[in-house]
Amino acid sequence: MKKIGFLSFGHWTPSPQSQARSAADVLLQSIDLAVAAEELGADGAYFRVHHFARQLASPFPLLAAVGARTSRIEIGTAVIDMRYENPLYMIEDAGAADLIARGRLQLGISRGSPEQVIDGWRYFGYQPGEGETDADMGRRHAEIFLDMLRGQGFAQPNPRPMFPNPPGLLRLEPLSEGLRERIWWGAGSNATAVWAAKLGMNLQSSTLKNDETGEAFHVQQAAQIRAYRAAWKDAGHTREPRVSVSRSIFALVDDRDRAYFGNGQEEDQIGFIDERTRAIFGRGYAAEPDRLIEQLKTDEAIAEADTLLLTVPNQLGVDYNAHVIETILTQIAPALGWR
Repeated sequence: MKKIGFLSFGHWTPSPQSQARSAADVLLQSIDLAVAAEELGADGAYFRVHHFARQLASPFPLLAAVGARTSRIEIGTAVIDMRYENPLYMIEDAGAADLIARGRLQLGISRGSPEQVIDGWRYFGYQPGEGETDADMGRRHAEIFLDMLRGQGFAQPNPRPMFPNPPGLLRLEPLSEGLRERIWWGAGSNATAVWAAKLGMNLQSSTLKNDETGEAFHVQQAAQIRAYRAAWKDAGHTREPRVSVSRSIFALVDDRDRAYFGNGQEEDQIGFIDERTRAIFGRGYAAEPDRLIEQLKTDEAIAEADTLLLTVPNQLGVDYNAHVIETILTQIAPALGWR
């Protein structure tokens, strides 16, 4: 059995071919798609965060709005780039959104990916410390965030406050109890997956990772998940961790599907995300249901994960994306034992 949700990058463009032509379109349609996905029986509504781009950026207003309009579905990110974040302010935003959603927030964070501008985090007022890389800074921000989520007081109270204080040092408010166990790390390498396990974070693994062995993407991703689970066990954590993978999966059941995605077999792609890092991009899946089921049976990483996030083409509109999700839930997932 797997939890199945969707992942939207929230693109918009003024093109007449797009159903999402403005930021307002994307935000409102994201809420509507989450509501529709919950009604269809999906388990999660997740959103990507990118800066300096015509895509979803500040996640917490959207997460709070989705939380207010839904009652069951998990609400999350995949992922927030921690190089850009003030971890203390983020505690307040995340706590508020989780309380509005009544404890359904699943917050994916990471050190981030290649961005639209050079060193964009500098414009947000952040820079690596001496001897740090930007990745180190992102992980440092994440560790501060995790520490603050414990809810321990750390700030010296004013002896003459405007309002009465509880005794002792003060913590950030509002704090949502239990959110600490619902933080996920988006790992691009085996080493960062192991690091996330040691810190007690759940694991998000996307369709992109460092090409560490030259094997097929799903084989490398499955090895990453196994390394993560072994490190989790070695760390002595008492709860079961969660692991998600994301995939582009389209069952070709009508003329729209075939027109959009029926152009043939997709394969893994190799590229460089910077001048030093060779990466492998995982293939997508698009086929008639019977053939699609057989293809998905061979994906080792999906088999290892407990949560599958379906990346959706949000610019095709809410109705079409609801159709994509419903087809996977009703025609594909039961045949694979996911439902």
